[in-house]
Amino acid sequence: MQIYFSPEFLKEDAQVLNIVDDNNKPVGYMAFLMEQKKMYVYGQLEDEGVSEDFKDLVKPYLQGLTKLKPDLEVYSYLSVGGTKVQLDNEDDNTK
Repeated sequence: MQIYFSPEFLKEDAQVLNIVDDNNKPVGYMAFLMEQKKMYVYGQLEDEGVSEDFKDLVKPYLQGLTKLKPDLEVYSYLSVGGTKVQLDNEDDNTK
């Protein structure tokens, strides 16, 4: 199953993205909140079978956001099916 971001709410310092499958069915969400030098990222995906796809979708998106502000500290909590997900090779500024 392929998953994609579908923007729900976008502002300069906050975003809410639905995660949808090929049939445009919601299967999760991501939320980004930025405040000065900190970014908070929360995400939940319900299907454990797409954990790697979830990582592949989120990791480049986070890397792109952190390029906007290189000194940004990123605090994240991502889960798939209730289990916490760690992104491989997370930057030192990611908590």
